[in-house]
Amino acid sequence: MSQPISIRSHVGADGVLRLEVPTEFADADLEVTVLLSPAESSAPTTTEWQPGFFSDVIGSWEGELTRSDQGEFEIREDWT
Repeated sequence: MSQPISIRSHVGADGVLRLEVPTEFADADLEVTVLLSPAESSAPTTTEWQPGFFSDVIGSWEGELTRSDQGEFEIREDWT
């Protein structure tokens, strides 16, 4: 039975990819096929932001930060 497993991993500076993949197989011989493809960055790049976004947002807060009334807290039983 073939079981596809997808993981995201990092190749170290030594050029070695180390895979630690959990499987239900223990003490068994497996045939493993590896397909390598570069991962897309999950961090946003500057091209993903609308033009002028940061210049419009940075420094735009004016006034004091205030915390509104939080209401009454419930009284709980002491379980100690």
